[in-house]
Amino acid sequence: MRLTQPSDENFIELMSWFSNEDELSIWSGPNFRYPFDLSSFKSDLSLDTLKSFSLTSNEGDLLAFGQYYLRLGNCHLGRLIVNPNLRGQGIASHLINQLSTLGKSDLRTNSCSLFVLGHNKSAIKAYTKLGFSMADYPEKIPLKNCFYMVQV
Repeated sequence: MRLTQPSDENFIELMSWFSNEDELSIWSGPNFRYPFDLSSFKSDLSLDTLKSFSLTSNEGDLLAFGQYYLRLGNCHLGRLIVNPNLRGQGIASHLINQLSTLGKSDLRTNSCSLFVLGHNKSAIKAYTKLGFSMADYPEKIPLKNCFYMVQV
């Protein structure tokens, strides 16, 4: 498994992982258009300002996707998702570990952070297993039932 620059084929497959607006907004956060097309999807991902990566198999299959950027001095991970047909196989840990290593080096920081919705128990469990813990966020988080986690 390796991180690659996402291709249009990757984006088209990623788009197929969302069957309704609720699924999309849980993953994307606010201000993501639905319904979407390839152009609006790529635009709403802010590809020009957020480092974006596909996690692919050795055969080139899309396994997962994620982004990172600098937030409050941390490599902040966002829009993390694993192919729905491959969940529960440890792919999320590969994605997070590779994104974290690359992001911390690129952004010259020693810690990572992310947001997670409280009802996403499997994600919270996975993040905790990878060394993330709940932390106070210095501002009001605009999403209801959203938590901030940090890995140091």
